[in-house]
Amino acid sequence: MAAGAPTAASGALLLDDWGLIRAQGDDAASFLHGQLTQDFAHLAADRARLAGYCSAKGRLLASFVGWQAAPGEWLLACSGDLLAPTLKRLSMFVLRARCKLGDASAERPLWGLAGAAAQQALGPAAPDVAWGRATYAGADVIRLPDARLGELPVPRWLLAGTPPPGLPPLAASTWQGLEASSGVARIVAATAEQFVPQMINLELVGGVAFDKGCYPGQEVVARSQYRGTIKRRAALLFAAAPLAPGQEIFHSGDAAQPAGMVVNAGVLPGLGPVVLAEVKLAALGAGTLHAGTAQGPLLRPGALPYALPAEAP
Repeated sequence: MAAGAPTAASGALLLDDWGLIRAQGDDAASFLHGQLTQDFAHLAADRARLAGYCSAKGRLLASFVGWQAAPGEWLLACSGDLLAPTLKRLSMFVLRARCKLGDASAERPLWGLAGAAAQQALGPAAPDVAWGRATYAGADVIRLPDARLGELPVPRWLLAGTPPPGLPPLAASTWQGLEASSGVARIVAATAEQFVPQMINLELVGGVAFDKGCYPGQEVVARSQYRGTIKRRAALLFAAAPLAPGQEIFHSGDAAQPAGMVVNAGVLPGLGPVVLAEVKLAALGAGTLHAGTAQGPLLRPGALPYALPAEAP
């Protein structure tokens, strides 16, 4: 790892490719609880949750980091290119619920904070456990799961509002690389409706509650979990050149069929381009993975910060 890598992965970035949905009203929590893969009916004010929004076929339309900003007010951070269609679709199901949905992106811009500089600037306001929530100067601060820079954990936060002054700028590609290396997938327009939650490890990082009531696609998600039908998982891969979400991945032994798809992609300082990719479990054994075609650029396996479960054959 390059000597300046930890410093290059520390600072703040305006996440202009993210957006923020607001849900307000007496029924906001119960409405979200009935639409998303996570439990929002019993979420404490000092916690946030990762959640997915599925189609009836169990495919992820979007993913969120959600939290209660105030009594009766909930915020959902998601990929900006999915905000408008997701907001439109959710609004179709409000019906008689006392819940008003809207776009809060301009009012509360989202920032990504990472590394030692951010931790020092936030001080006691920095939540020290993943998915913890606190406030800093009127802004909501969410602790995200740590990224990995080689063997070094890199703390990350999502901030809705104004960040601490004086933080060094963080490159967008670096933030995206940290996002990929955390193993926590974010659905974007290029990958919408491509994955059942388990295919991108969403349940392994706290994005699915299997003990809550129904939500769109719940039967498919539960069946995948309990019938041993999970044949694809998210893996961390390093590339020779930058890739983009939605790009196909091929195995050296099968030129005809894609073996997977890039979910999130970025660059880690000192380590180069990195992707979090959905891949056939069978393709993670013998042979090699390549970008674009079976003869394309080689993808080298990396280590996720958590273990994959043993799947039934």
